[in-house]
Amino acid sequence: MQTDLPVDQPGGVSEQGKDAGHRWFWLWDAYFTVVLTALVVLAGYEDDLTGVGRIVAAALLIAIGVNYFAWGRRFILAEGPARQLRLYLASQLALFLGSVLAGPSNSMAMFVLGPMIFMCLRPKRAIPVFVTAMLIPTLLTLHSVNSVSAGVSLVAAGLAITLMGSVFGIYVDRLDRQSEERKRLITQLEASQAEVSRLSHEAGSAAERERLAREIHDTLAQGFTSIVTLTQAAESEVDTDPAAARRHLELAGRTARENLAEARAMVTALAPPALGSSSLAEAIRRQAERAGEATGLTVDCVIEGQLPKLPTATEVVLLRATQESLANVLRHAGARTASVELAVVAGRVRLSISDDGRGFDPAAPAEGFGLRGMRARAEQVGGQLTVHSGPEGGTRVHLEVPA
Repeated sequence: MQTDLPVDQPGGVSEQGKDAGHRWFWLWDAYFTVVLTALVVLAGYEDDLTGVGRIVAAALLIAIGVNYFAWGRRFILAEGPARQLRLYLASQLALFLGSVLAGPSNSMAMFVLGPMIFMCLRPKRAIPVFVTAMLIPTLLTLHSVNSVSAGVSLVAAGLAITLMGSVFGIYVDRLDRQSEERKRLITQLEASQAEVSRLSHEAGSAAERERLAREIHDTLAQGFTSIVTLTQAAESEVDTDPAAARRHLELAGRTARENLAEARAMVTALAPPALGSSSLAEAIRRQAERAGEATGLTVDCVIEGQLPKLPTATEVVLLRATQESLANVLRHAGARTASVELAVVAGRVRLSISDDGRGFDPAAPAEGFGLRGMRARAEQVGGQLTVHSGPEGGTRVHLEVPA
């Protein structure tokens, strides 16, 4: 059906939509060819026509077919432009009128021209054209009718066919409009899906940046802070206590190597190296020992029972929470002792890190990724992080994740 919109303008029909709508157009081509061929054959055997009349009637019908396949078909399939479709339809109707004048039985060509009218025009224009095209052949053949009853029957048959054709055309046009609406909705849906995909990609990129920020804060930044602290301590001890200075320098070198391993693991998106070479319990115990070696802080590490096999993401959350909590104790608490407790209770893994140092207000706004990063990590694996602290009572970080 004609949309009166060029296909290359907004609101026109896309190539993909046209391909879907014209998938069965070959059936119409077959119907057109068969009916028109039959009419040409009948025109060649028309008893009421002379030899020349038969040739003219058949030639005009053949011209209708040639006109369709050589010109009109591609405009109908392309659904435009409207001016070309109207010119094509006018030429077909002129050929049809000439064929009826040459042989009245050629009026049956409306069986193929009728649907074509509705292909080229909207119903408000197609119906008057269709009615006129049907009635003119009827009126032209009335002079050859021998009785009034035969004339009435002829007119009644013409009106019935006209009415049926008009109803059929309106029905087909409504189906075509519904098809176009579905194609429009599909196009909008595809555009919406593309937008959702784009937004999801952007959200994923933002989440990945947040994850990398947490990774850098929890690993590299803490490692560099430890290296600076250890080298400063070694500088102050190099003259008074060379043994302590060497010990601190060795610890700084080990921390630097571990930082390098963390950076490589981050680049290759692997689990933390500490989990790659040992179990979660051993990695947490090593973090507690290292915290004590760095500053002389007394750190007790208690791991109750055998830990179940946990997803790598959950193990990473537990290890990072231990690293971040102990780093906060060393940097901010001024504590003398700290404890790390890990256990499985009621199907959940519980990690607690507490100290006897200076507390803080957990509800107060804080800069950096520390507690915010730990909470985000816990939520990603279905866990929960709580912090209990006060100005005088030290700090306790409690993390629970599914076992």
